[in-house]
Amino acid sequence: MKTKLFLNYWFEPFGDHTINASWVAVQELERLGLAQNVDLHVCEVPVEYQAVQSLLPYLWKQHQPQLVVHVGVSGIATTVTLEKCGHNHGYKRVDNCSFCPDSQCCMEGGPECINSVIDMDLVCKRVNSSRLGVAVSVSKDAGRYLCDYTYYTSLYLGKGRSAFVHVPPLGKPYNAQDLGRALQAIVGEMLELVGQAEDDDHHHCSHQHAH
Repeated sequence: MKTKLFLNYWFEPFGDHTINASWVAVQELERLGLAQNVDLHVCEVPVEYQAVQSLLPYLWKQHQPQLVVHVGVSGIATTVTLEKCGHNHGYKRVDNCSFCPDSQCCMEGGPECINSVIDMDLVCKRVNSSRLGVAVSVSKDAGRYLCDYTYYTSLYLGKGRSAFVHVPPLGKPYNAQDLGRALQAIVGEMLELVGQAEDDDHHHCSHQHAH
């Protein structure tokens, strides 16, 4: 059975990022490929709150992926960073359309923080021990801008079956090939964990029916 994976990235340059390293990394990952049983769909997300509000519910409902991985660029990152959680409040910065939600939050009445079902510490440990030559770290703060906003929305819609990877700007210190290889390794580990969780669920259900 194929695992349906959605990969979202920010195509548009924003702020000081004239070349968006997340787009470059995802292009490189597509070139490298993933396991044969992975049905990979890549989708570009505009740096706009309202686009996220309309695009993500459609994506989750229409395609029902097992996992959605978002990839964004962080100007302050020096490692490839795995985000553990998304936050509901604190969105005060305007987007590429000079828009900011009046409520400054993602989901009215939603929990303040939603954690991914993926064990980011374990993914980080596995990738770092594989001697890939790219440092991976873990973070609990995706930045209260479009990255964090998108991640929270996706975690909310997908009941935690989402992940967010921040990459540093190109050449600081990694090139496109480095970022692509890191993304390939990270997503591979994440899919393995999602697969194990689904197997555990099936065993649990069969066990319950057996009783």
